Amino acid sequence: MSPASVSRAFESAVRARRLTKRFGATLAVDDLTFEVGAGSVFGLIGPNGAGKSTTFSMLAGYLQPTYGSVEILGWAPTAVDALRCRVGVLPQDAVLPTTDRVGEFLVHMARLQGTSKNKARESAERALDDVSGRDWWNERCGHLSHGMAKRVVLAQAFLGNPDVLLLDEPTAGLDPRVAWEVRQSILAKKGRSTIIVSSHNLNELEEVCDAAAIIDRGRLVATGSMAELTATHEEIRVKVASAGPNEAPIGPTRLAALRALGDIKTVDLDEDRLEIVVRFDRSRTDAETVIARVLRLLLDEQVRISGVTKGRGLEKRVMEIT
Repeated sequence: MSPASVSRAFESAVRARRLTKRFGATLAVDDLTFEVGAGSVFGLIGPNGAGKSTTFSMLAGYLQPTYGSVEILGWAPTAVDALRCRVGVLPQDAVLPTTDRVGEFLVHMARLQGTSKNKARESAERALDDVSGRDWWNERCGHLSHGMAKRVVLAQAFLGNPDVLLLDEPTAGLDPRVAWEVRQSILAKKGRSTIIVSSHNLNELEEVCDAAAIIDRGRLVATGSMAELTATHEEIRVKVASAGPNEAPIGPTRLAALRALGDIKTVDLDEDRLEIVVRFDRSRTDAETVIARVLRLLLDEQVRISGVTKGRGLEKRVMEIT
């Protein structure tokens, strides 16, 4: 079976099975199993020392597992010939050759992938366009700002429009505008490439990822779609303003009235955050319907509302379980 037919045969572009890595007596990654759907964006999440970088290195083929396996498009990451031009990698600490010009560097990298001389420049120009960097073609890599250099190494990962992209901390150290531009470049690949992103920026991952794996002390503590991880399909949170001198606080009577609404599982008040947390039966209703019912009741009770969110947010979820 050819590599192209293999990729079409797999709904999951990336599979990790009981992935384990030891460094002497240190167990860095402990029995990880997860799959990444073809065309999706998948996050690797966890605190420092959780095992993200080690997992990323095994996915990229930089490290061999002590036990377990990784498949990329049906191949082991070390199947270089089968995966040539089909996997793009952005290491966290990628360094550019300071004296090379940007275009020269990208053409050289395209040639190393096996691209013909005639096609290498075209591939390099397209990849640089993908990161809005066409004007840097003749710039020396050593003269680039940090943000420009980050986008050039991202362009290197984009060469040849690979089927799978492995991106380690793609926006680390970037100012907000450049980080936003890098995110847009990544999102533009969504659906065309399967993308795995390792990052400490949880707000960013919540924005770009379809699903994620949360790792702590080398072990998988949660995995699933972003909606599942953040409970956006089973929980809403209503931020209320402090009661004024002539207003009744949110008390047991109002909470009981909310619990009496249809398809509600639990209603709790976080007094410190002035937040009402409503959990509902996702098999019988949806978040939008629950929001409408809850807000109607609270507004009828003249409760002042300052915000509504679905779910608890990825950051809160990660803090709860790591």
